[in-house]
This record gives sequence, structure tokens and C-alpha cells, in this order.
Amino acid sequence: MSTEKAPRQGLRIVVGICSLLAAHLLLAAAGDAEVLLTKLDQYPHARRISFSSRDVIDHEIGLGAVQKIRGEWRFKNSERLSGTLVSYTWQIVDGFTSAQVMKNLLEEIERDESASLLFSCAGRACGNGAEWANRVFDERVLYGRADLQKYAVYTLKGDPEARLVAFSSARTKDRQYLRVELLLVAN
Repeated sequence: MSTEKAPRQGLRIVVGICSLLAAHLLLAAAGDAEVLLTKLDQYPHARRISFSSRDVIDHEIGLGAVQKIRGEWRFKNSERLSGTLVSYTWQIVDGFTSAQVMKNLLEEIERDESASLLFSCAGRACGNGAEWANRVFDERVLYGRADLQKYAVYTLKGDPEARLVAFSSARTKDRQYLRVELLLVAN
């Protein structure tokens, strides 16, 4: 295989996997989130480093940058919801970037009519990377270069309604991370 064809084939694999992931994510809005996010583990260029599934009350979802307001770090805007929160964090490996994987995933999500973007930011516009890693997601490994972070929140209409949160960060070429959370909103 020529070296020119290898990156294209790898990108096709990423797009194919992300298409599969997006379809499964939209099914999660119908209520099968744990099974859905387990499918994300099948992505060949991601190594799961954490997983949790728990019921939450008044879980805060950022709809704005993290900023220091009157001496406290908080979101510029946010919403609080209760329900079941399923969270995964993956390290993206084999020369792929977390930004690539997130971009492909979100492009697929946006193709569905039930999904609508609530907020997104990139780079320094998102705020302090250490705050995202430590306070928002409680995952130290997510801390990376501020100019390489990306964050997006979608609402997924359905029964139950859901919020999809995606965050990508990069510290170095080999330390690329993707965090995806799905909150199934309690009625």
C-alpha cells in the first residue's frame, strides 16, 4: 500500500466509524444510552480510559465558556438537568487527532433532524483548559493546549430527550483525548 493511500484509507475508516457512532448516539436518545456508548469502544483508534453511568440531580451542562467570575470559575451560561449520565473518555491513538474524530462525529449528529446545537466553542474561546479537565469533567488527562480544545453541546429530541456533550483536547501528538457524555433527561 502506498504511503499516500494509507492516510486516505485511515480517514475513510474514521468517517465510517463516526457514521456508525452517530446512528447509535441518536438511538440513545430513545433510551438505550449504555449500549450505544459501548459501541464507541469498537473504534479501532481509541483506547477507553474511563467510563461511568450514574443518575444525576441538577447536573450542570455548560452553554458558554468557563470563566472566572467574581473569583469563582463557572460557565458563562449553563443549564441544570436531572437524569442518567453516561460518560466515556478515550485516548485517540495511531496518529489520529481527537479533533478529527470529534468533527466527524458531530457532522453525523448534525445530519439528524432531531439534533440541534445548543453551544460550541473552540480554542481559547472555550476558556481555561485546566478548568474543563478538573472541574467540569473531573478527568485530569483532558488538560491540554488551550488552542486545541473543542467543546459542543447538542439536544437530541426524543423520548427521553437527551443532551450530548463532546469535548476534545490535545496535549501532544500522542496525547489526544475525546470525552463524550450523554444525559438522558428525566421527565
